[in-house]
Amino acid sequence: MAQPNLASNNELELQGLNNKADTMTRIIIRKFFKNKLAVIGAILLFIIITAAICAPLLTPYSPEKQELLDRFLTPSKEHLLGTDTFGRDIFTRLLYGARVSLMVGFASVAGAMVIGTTLGALAGYFGGIIDAMIMRFVDIMLSIPTIFLLITLITIFNPGVDKLIIIFALTGWMGTSRLVRGEFLSLRSREFVLASKTIGTNSFKIIFREILPNAMGPIIVAATLAIGSVILSESALSYLGLGIQPPDASWGNMLQDAQSITIMLKYWWYPTAPGLCILVTVLAFNFVGDGLRDALDPKINE
Repeated sequence: MAQPNLASNNELELQGLNNKADTMTRIIIRKFFKNKLAVIGAILLFIIITAAICAPLLTPYSPEKQELLDRFLTPSKEHLLGTDTFGRDIFTRLLYGARVSLMVGFASVAGAMVIGTTLGALAGYFGGIIDAMIMRFVDIMLSIPTIFLLITLITIFNPGVDKLIIIFALTGWMGTSRLVRGEFLSLRSREFVLASKTIGTNSFKIIFREILPNAMGPIIVAATLAIGSVILSESALSYLGLGIQPPDASWGNMLQDAQSITIMLKYWWYPTAPGLCILVTVLAFNFVGDGLRDALDPKINE
C-alpha cells in the first residue's frame, strides 16, 4: 500500500497559505486604490516627504542664514515664496521645516506605538491582575489633560527635537494600548492560539509571533492617523514658543514669526505658506488613514 507523501502535502498546504496571503494583499491594495481621497493623500505625502528629503537639492539657500537687506522680498524667480522678517528664504525654511515636522511625527508615533502595543498586548493576553494594573495606569494617564502635561514637560526639559519626540511618545501611547488590548482579547481564544498553547509554545512567542501579526491592521491605521495629530500638536507648541526654537525651521515657529497683523495683511504669503503645509499634510495623513482602515476591514466590501 502506497504511503502518502507528507512532504508534498506540506508543500501544497504552504503554497495554499502563500496564495491566500497574496490574494488578501491584492484585495487590500485594490480596496485602497478605489478610495480616491486615500490615493490623493498618498500622492501628497509622497511629494512632501520627497521634497523634505531632497531639500538641499531643491534650494541653494540655507534655512538659517539671515540677509537683513533682503527682508520681506515678494515671491520671485530667486525666492519662490519671498523672504521673511530676517531675509531668510521662505521656501527653503518650508522644506527644512517639513523635515522637522515629519521627523517628530514619525519618530514619536513609532515610540508611542511600541509602548502602547507592548502594554496592550500584555494586558489583553494575560488578563487578570496584569490587565487590571495596566488599564488603571492607562486610566490615570488619560485623566491628565494632555496639553497641560505637554507644556509642563517641555517647560521642565526645555524644547528641542529629541525632547519633543520623547515627550510625544510618552504621552501618546494610551489609545494604542486600549486598541491592542481589545484586539488581543478577541484573538487569544482563537484556534491557532489554543493550538500553540497546547504544544507548549512560550507565551511571549505566542504574543509577538502569533497574535500580534493578526492585530497589525488597526495598529497601522491608528499610527497613520496619529502622525497627523502629532504634527498639528508640534506646530501648535512651536507657535506658542514651546516647540522648535529659532533659528531652526519649523512650520509652527514660521507661523509665530508671521503672527503680526501688519505681516498678515501686507505679506499674506508669509503665514499662508506654512499654514497650508500643515493643513495639507495633516489632511493627507487622515485620508491615508481612512483609506487603510477601509481597506483592512474585511466587513467592507469592494
